[in-house]
Amino acid sequence: MSSLPLETERKFLIAMPEPGLLDALGFSRISITQTYLLCPDEGASSRVRRSVENGLTSYTATEKRRITDITRVELERSITSEEYGRLLALADPSLKVIEKLRRTAMYDGLLLEIDIYPFWSDRAVLETELPDEDRPVRLPDYLRVIREVSSDKRYTNRSLAASVPFESI
Repeated sequence: MSSLPLETERKFLIAMPEPGLLDALGFSRISITQTYLLCPDEGASSRVRRSVENGLTSYTATEKRRITDITRVELERSITSEEYGRLLALADPSLKVIEKLRRTAMYDGLLLEIDIYPFWSDRAVLETELPDEDRPVRLPDYLRVIREVSSDKRYTNRSLAASVPFESI
C-alpha cells in the first residue's frame, strides 16, 4: 500500500449543460483562478489556485506527478493569500492563467466536478475522483457525454493553459 497521496480521476468531455439546470439540481458554484508555476522537474506540474465559494476565498498550492492516465501523486496544501501572491511571481510565462467555474454535486457516491471554461460555449469537462482505478463510473442521464478524455492529454488544465482556446472536440 502506497503512503503517497494518490488522486485517481476519470475525465469526460460533456455538452454544455442547459442554463439553470445545475442550479436547479443543487450543484455548488466555485470560481477558480489557476496559475501554473515554473517547475524544474519535467515529469511534474506545480500550480496555485484561488477559489471563491459562497463569498469565501481559499488558496492552495498543488504538485502533481503522473503515474497512469488516471492516477497521479498529488501533494496539495492550503496556503495564505500572502504566500499565493509570492508564488504567483513564479508563474510559468509560457502558460495562460486558467479561469473556470466549477459546479459540484454528489452522484452515485462520487463527487462530480463540472468545469465550465469561458472559452467554450458548447462543452465542459466533468471530472470525478475514484477510490481506485477499477471503480466503475455511472454518470447522470441529464448530462450528455461526448466522450471520455481521461487519457487525452489535451484536456488537462495544464494543456489548456498552453493552448487556450482549444477548438477540437
